[in-house]
Amino acid sequence: MAQALRALIAAALLAIAFASSPAVAVAAGPRAPSWAELSPSEKEVLAPLAAEWDSLDAARRQKWMGIAKRYPTLAPPEQERVQQQMGAWVRLTPEQRRQAREQYKSIKQLPPEKRQQVQEKWQEYQQLPPEKRKELSGRSGAPPAAQQLPPEKRREPDSRSGAPPAGKP
Repeated sequence: MAQALRALIAAALLAIAFASSPAVAVAAGPRAPSWAELSPSEKEVLAPLAAEWDSLDAARRQKWMGIAKRYPTLAPPEQERVQQQMGAWVRLTPEQRRQAREQYKSIKQLPPEKRQQVQEKWQEYQQLPPEKRKELSGRSGAPPAAQQLPPEKRREPDSRSGAPPAGKP
């Protein structure tokens, strides 16, 4: 009985030691490299994120790495749009990013016809002159993310890319 108990304790200690080793941590999930570990081409694509890369959690880094991997296959206008949206994302505050993620999740849950309506409304908004968008940003007709932000934190959407101010994370 004492021998069985010792074997059980030894197995438990071995399991704890093994589970806490770096090799298991890497095997448990995809590795999220530091900025220094990125390739030159990845650094070029992800340049807007350079300053905050090492503070991003592993899941976010993996998401951005996926974008960097697909980047070479995109058409030049799409590559430019990705760069612009990445820059816009970096300029958002953590609260604005949280709101953008929530808004994106809520839009993804809409039925396809409702999502299409939201997209059409956004395109209509994008066609307005900047003065009209500024005027609307204080009204209920403003995009939902803009309505929730205090005036000093609101920013105009990126008119070059057509990205909403609270774009996809």
